[in-house]
Amino acid sequence: MDVTVRYFAAAAEAAGRDEEELSLENGATLGSLRSLLAARYGEPMAAVMRTGSFLIDKVVRRDNSFPLTARVDVLPPFAGG
Repeated sequence: MDVTVRYFAAAAEAAGRDEEELSLENGATLGSLRSLLAARYGEPMAAVMRTGSFLIDKVVRRDNSFPLTARVDVLPPFAGG
């Protein structure tokens, strides 16, 4: 399955890009994406993923068993109010 991964703020800095297309096995989960991104981009991305969020189908997801869809947004923690 092809997944568009979009990166924002610190996640974009860690990845060195704003967006990329990844080919993952069918049935890929958030956990498999986390593992791939940590292996590809190292500790800077791992740090973002520890405290950030993933937006899948316009809903924040954190469950590693959640199945991926065509687009995932990687969001660092945000401050403000």
